[in-house]
Amino acid sequence: MGRSKWFYGMLLMLTFLSGCQTFRKVTGSNEYYRHGRYPVDGRNFSPVDKWLAEHSAPVPDDSEGCLNPYVLHVINAYPKDGSYPYRCIKEPEYDLYLGATQDLWYKGRIISKAHPNGTRCSYCCGLTFEVLFRAMQLRNIQKGIDPDDFNGMTFYDLFNLLQIWFIEGEGDSPQIGIEYYGLGRKITNLEEAKGGDFGDFDRNNKTGHSVIFIEWARDEKGKITGLKYFSSNKIGVSYVTEYFNDSGGKVLRNSIRLARVGSIENYKPFDRKKIPLRRAYAP
Repeated sequence: MGRSKWFYGMLLMLTFLSGCQTFRKVTGSNEYYRHGRYPVDGRNFSPVDKWLAEHSAPVPDDSEGCLNPYVLHVINAYPKDGSYPYRCIKEPEYDLYLGATQDLWYKGRIISKAHPNGTRCSYCCGLTFEVLFRAMQLRNIQKGIDPDDFNGMTFYDLFNLLQIWFIEGEGDSPQIGIEYYGLGRKITNLEEAKGGDFGDFDRNNKTGHSVIFIEWARDEKGKITGLKYFSSNKIGVSYVTEYFNDSGGKVLRNSIRLARVGSIENYKPFDRKKIPLRRAYAP
């Protein structure tokens, strides 16, 4: 018994001195969220990459030519069984990640970092921005356009949009960001909303959420009482239905802000001088 303890003690010391470290996997612990490997298959594809590769037939455009069909196609690629967890803590981890499930590259640089923990965790605005990014690239590829050309945006333009998307300044939202950069338009009539629109809302408990709209929840008379959406939620990447505060829920009806990315042909020029410059964190 004494020799066994001596042997394992020496092994542990040699492991430490060699620079190699082992970590006990404890879900929810900070140590768990700072170490590990990304789940990939033998081709280094993530689960989302793999699904998109296996479903690579052209996405049919809708009559409006907007991005929504591509958004919904990308959403279908995400596991919704809890294997893509939620992580958003009070102390910002901007040094580690920006809420994306994997690194997003634009013009040769990482525009949004994934957490280096191996779990593909995310938070709401990070995931909705990731879906926007993937859908934009997918449509460009399908149209024979440079996948790194979003209406002529530079790396810094897109990184600024990300921070506006994350609501780092007064009046910020995905809706205003989409308008700033000429990508689409706001949806003010709730009846005009359709699956694949981007949005955010506030709740009566002083929390908020960044979401991708799927459909309205309605009562027996057809009145809109809430919404079904896709996002990174407390249960992980998933669909959730929430109700308005006047219909038994917590979502403030008048706080809903929706926007739609339009067709490539309908992109509008943007003026950088008129767009707020956000410097909440470095790329």
